[in-house]
Amino acid sequence: MSRFESLRITVMGLGRFGGGVEVTRFLCKHGAQVLVTDLKPEKDLAPSIAAIRDLLDTGQVTLRLGEHNIADFTTPDLIIANPAVPRPWDNRFLRAARAANIPITTEIRLTADLLDRSRTIAITGSNGKSTTSAMIAHALSDLGQPVRFGGNIGGSLLASSSSGTGLQPVSHDAPWTILELSSFMLHWLSADNSPTGRGWSPRIALITNLSPNHLDWHGSLEHYTASKQQLLRDQQPGDTAILGRSVAEWPVNPGVTRLIVDDPIRAPLAIPGAHNQLNAAMARAAVLAAIPDAPEPRLHDALASFPGLPHRLQFIARARSGIAYYNDSKSTTPDATLLAIDAFPDAARIHLIAGGYDKKIDLSPIAARARDLAGLYTIGATGPAIADAARNLGAANVHSCSTLDHAMNEADRHASPGDIILLSPGSASWDQFDNYEQRGDRFAALARQRAGQGA
Repeated sequence: MSRFESLRITVMGLGRFGGGVEVTRFLCKHGAQVLVTDLKPEKDLAPSIAAIRDLLDTGQVTLRLGEHNIADFTTPDLIIANPAVPRPWDNRFLRAARAANIPITTEIRLTADLLDRSRTIAITGSNGKSTTSAMIAHALSDLGQPVRFGGNIGGSLLASSSSGTGLQPVSHDAPWTILELSSFMLHWLSADNSPTGRGWSPRIALITNLSPNHLDWHGSLEHYTASKQQLLRDQQPGDTAILGRSVAEWPVNPGVTRLIVDDPIRAPLAIPGAHNQLNAAMARAAVLAAIPDAPEPRLHDALASFPGLPHRLQFIARARSGIAYYNDSKSTTPDATLLAIDAFPDAARIHLIAGGYDKKIDLSPIAARARDLAGLYTIGATGPAIADAARNLGAANVHSCSTLDHAMNEADRHASPGDIILLSPGSASWDQFDNYEQRGDRFAALARQRAGQGA
């Protein structure tokens, strides 16, 4: 009998990207009665609602949309919170649940508890975690290993996770799970936020780097750092911690192997930039920690053939004039934007589009590079501050554009043959777009129109 059989469970946040849908279907499959509550109205959630229509029709799922009700958080047997709920320790509905002694967990914790941690590689970091995670999955797959890939990069793994206890004998034919984890997810994986009082960490943990990010959510750099460190906190003797230069001194548990990666792989890759060579070096270390006898030539070829991810320094099009368009919409920190600029040989040929939602982090590093660029075109809520700071530093090639469409028009007007128009915002997308994918898709559509390739 499933531990969810006949439980009344509130899912906080249906969302639009699959997590709420998948956890709802998982709980219903295991016999729960589910109430899904979301602050967004029905019209904004139509695709997600359609994906659980069969469960709504049978009455196993009910909806409360456009609001939350305190009673939905103080009377169920369990609450599944969306891990992105801002400052969950201050959320009045979750506080009410805690006061009523209702256990709270998340989709990612349910997933982690079902995984065979001995065949799990989990990755986090302020920058590079998505590319490094995808490189690991790509390389393992090229080496003939079965792979599941999910987490923060999108897509729930609940449907493909073992329904067992994790105590069965390990099969070498079992898939490797590659799990990208955000600081929000890691916050919920700590012992303090577990209904069982146990934290979770993988057998192979990889942390690319740390720089200030999501301080609007965490409230402080210390809280953000502590959340990232959860990836290491519950590792066991015999496990491996792979650490980038900026986190090399972070504590690891006794008996855990510490591997420091601070040099690029220095080999030709299909994606540009020295930072991607460092991502490849970290991916190589993770693959060798998983499969120590992996043949180096095959591993080298696998990493070299990695094609890159959408919205991460993705080449979109080249116009007849020779102007090239690159989509780096996944860049939501200044460090990521600087890495994107430095991925190209000549900053003076780059027209940079930057700005977006205000996460309360220091964006002055972007402004400081404006004098090196062919042009800086600022958009979104953080755009005016970036533009003002750049002008105060003596940059004359700064254009306050407000919207992405306007920025593209201005960049095209000022670009010369052979120049690069680069979207690398250094800010989140939520002020003007639902997510970074939507922002990147809009950039790509505009770029292809200008290159004569249609939308």
